[in-house]
Amino acid sequence: MVKPHRAILERVGTRRAVLLDTPYGFQSNAEDISSRAVGYFAASVGREIEVLSWRRPPTDTLERERALTTLREAGWVFAGPGSPTYALRQWRDTAVPDLIAGKLRDGGVVCFASAAALTLGSHAIPVYEIYKAGIEPHWVPGLDVVSSLFGVPVVIIPHYDNAEGGHHDTRFCYLGEGRLTAMEAELSDETLILGVDEHTAVVFDLAAGTASVLGNGHFTIRRRGESTVHRSGSVVGIATLASGGSAAVPSAVAPADEVLPDDPVPESSLKAAADALELRFAAALARRDVDGCVATILDLEQIMVDWAADTNISDEGEQARGVLRSMVVRLGELAAAGARDPRDVLEPYVSLLLDLRAKARTDRDFATSDKIRDSLSAAGIEVRDTPTGPDWSLQP
Repeated sequence: MVKPHRAILERVGTRRAVLLDTPYGFQSNAEDISSRAVGYFAASVGREIEVLSWRRPPTDTLERERALTTLREAGWVFAGPGSPTYALRQWRDTAVPDLIAGKLRDGGVVCFASAAALTLGSHAIPVYEIYKAGIEPHWVPGLDVVSSLFGVPVVIIPHYDNAEGGHHDTRFCYLGEGRLTAMEAELSDETLILGVDEHTAVVFDLAAGTASVLGNGHFTIRRRGESTVHRSGSVVGIATLASGGSAAVPSAVAPADEVLPDDPVPESSLKAAADALELRFAAALARRDVDGCVATILDLEQIMVDWAADTNISDEGEQARGVLRSMVVRLGELAAAGARDPRDVLEPYVSLLLDLRAKARTDRDFATSDKIRDSLSAAGIEVRDTPTGPDWSLQP
């Protein structure tokens, strides 16, 4: 899948690319899995990615907000093998599902495979519990972040053509036909099952309204036991997949570098205002404009106060609060980078000049030696010659 990964990541440009480790976070070798995934993307795909660890919801406030900020900033989020039910337990009742769904609204990329892909639909298969532990076949509630794209409930089943069982039917993510048929009867009549074969990707381009099948296998649309199969290389209109159901195609948000400080803040909703201010903050942060960052934070805080009396804003207050906390975290990171000990910053430059001074003294070029010392003194750096060599300090 190297070529599809490369093509998808090219769309992200310079935005952050993160690996979300939750699905396999319960495994004792989780660190090794993350390391191998990072190595694969660096060596084979040619893209550096970072690991966003959310094996369990962080209990430390700063750690949690840093993780959510990373997820919010990411233009590409990848999650893969593991346990879908474990991932759902760690994500449910947190901001993670909303941030994942936000990627689809805001022109980002959600690249989920295997266990992670199972979580995206209205229902998910508890694979380990059914196939390994012998629990009766049943569904568990999924994140349901894709159903709105089709206008009907959607269930995603990866490993659709699995054949590990040999004569034993392990298709449909280890369910087999009998179990899938029984479980399908529990779904509403309009529910679509999207089956993705192994070594296969389906790329949903929401702006273009298309679904492209890539790789070695097929993409299957199943409803009430009736299936339509699309071969690799097929391009299908998303709106046609639900047999007449409409698909919402969100508009992309302008990149941060296109947002000007004096762009008007939308007043149609608190969310719209928070989104616009977040883009303004990102632009100021990229310019290292601390005053601009602080002004944007204060603007958002004031807008939140202005909207606080409105009882009809649903959960937008929490969304705006999350944006505000993210801004504070990011500004704090910038401040930390700018608050380094000046001696640490100057060390390599001063050391180089002291080496040149030592060489000049060895060559008995005292004029150059004195000039270097005088220049350092004029810059506020005091040089002292000691038995062990020169030492220096910043003058108050």
